[in-house]
This record gives sequence, C-alpha cells and structure tokens, in this order.
Amino acid sequence: CTVIFTIMATKDLHKPILVLFCNLAFSDLFTSSSGFWISLLFITNPDSTIFGSKDMLAPYAFYTISILSTIYNLVSIGIERYLAVAESIRTRFRVSRKHSLAAVLINWVLAFLFGCLPLIGWNCLHRESRLSVLYSPLCVDYLIFITIPNCVVAFIVPLFTYLSIIIILRKRKFKMKACGQATNTYKSAEIQVARTSVFIWLLALISYVPFFAGVLFDATNHQCPLELYPSTYIFRNCTAMLATINCLGNPIIYTLKMKELRAKLKALKCPSGNRVHVCTV
Repeated sequence: CTVIFTIMATKDLHKPILVLFCNLAFSDLFTSSSGFWISLLFITNPDSTIFGSKDMLAPYAFYTISILSTIYNLVSIGIERYLAVAESIRTRFRVSRKHSLAAVLINWVLAFLFGCLPLIGWNCLHRESRLSVLYSPLCVDYLIFITIPNCVVAFIVPLFTYLSIIIILRKRKFKMKACGQATNTYKSAEIQVARTSVFIWLLALISYVPFFAGVLFDATNHQCPLELYPSTYIFRNCTAMLATINCLGNPIIYTLKMKELRAKLKALKCPSGNRVHVCTV
C-alpha cells in the first residue's frame, strides 16, 4: 500500500516502468487479500477448503485472478525493459505511460477472463470426475488450462527479454571500451531497473514453481483425498505461504533496488531533509 500510494501521489514517478511496478504492487495486495480470505475460511470451516464447497469458488477465482495478473505484469515488465534498453535511444520514447496503462488494462482483462471461468460454470461442484484434490471444487482440466500455458509464458518471455538486455548492454560496454571510453561508470538507470526486474522474476519463479508442481501432481493423482490427508494439504498451505512471501518480497526488492523510489519513500518519513536533498541536486 505504501508503494502504491507513493507512486500515485508523486508525479515524478509516473513513468512507464513505475506504472507497471505500481500495478505489480496492486496485484500483490490482491493476492494477499484473497489468500487471507481463504485462510479465514480454513479457520472457520476447514472441511470446505479440504473437501471443497461452493463457498470456495469465489475465493479461488479471486486468487487465480491475482496470480494471473502478477504473471502477466511480470511479462509486461520484461517487454518494457527490453524496449527501453534495446537498439537505440529512439526506441526508449516508444514506450510511453499510455502504453503501460494499456498493458495494465489488458493484463487485468485477461486475468479476470480466465480467473472467473469457474464462477460461470467450469467447476466440478456436481460431478466427481476430474475433480481437483488440492483445490476442490475446481476441475483438474481448468487448472491445467490455466497453469501450463501461463507457466510457459511467464518463464520463456522474461527469460528471452532479460538475456537480450544482458547481451545488448555487454555489446555497448565493449563498444565503449573499443572507443577508449571509461566503463567503470557504465551503470545507467536502465541497467539498475533491468537488474531489479530480474530479481523480481527469479523470486516469482521460486515462489510459484511449487504451486505449478502441485497442479501437475493433482493432474496425475488418482488417490482418494482421505488417503492424501494431511501431508498433501500441508504442501498446499506451504505453496500459499510462498505466494504470500512473493507478495512481500516484490515491493521490498524494487524499493531497495530503485534509488528514485527509495528516495521518495524516505521523503515520507523526513520531508524536510528531502527538500534539502532536492535543492542540492
């Protein structure tokens, strides 16, 4: 919430990449809130989260929407970083704030479209076949449809963009060396933000890989839910904890790594010192 408020309230931070970071913070907030909703249902009625009930459809739908929004936003950040760094200076100005806002809108539309499918009928409330063990009353077919394509997109697209960024920056560094220019100060804002984006992507991979592994196990499992209790459900709760840690880790990473955002956050605590710092700059 602090990151969202700081970016929205500060005009200097209304840049394309920071718009995407703000949306990522909103997705993390949405994930944490829906996870808290599921936790309350587990505390008040554990059987509903273990064996499934109609009450779990809405929380799982919102949880899916928030996770999909996070994945699509990570892909958008990778693409934006590639367009900001690649080829020439002229390329940077093609990525505007309007483009970032359009990407945010498209991300949420896709997330709501795919996440709300169980609410409009794609669920296993009234049939036992293909029923998910971990996330009942969702269907295994739906989980596979959501998990595998988005897992591939979330892994391949950022990997391609970040590798391309590293190659481009290395080429520029070697060109500067060939021209006899100093390279020890070759740490532009693009490099810093690219590193921040890589850290966020790696944290997302570590946090969500167990969840995807659980879905694959669910798809290949043919045992009764009672036979899997309680070890499988402990694993499911651990995957939910990792998703929550990811939501906490993202704002910490881009708050610590991005000097501009970190300075604005410090200004909330010490506005007078910030004014002196701005005057000095």
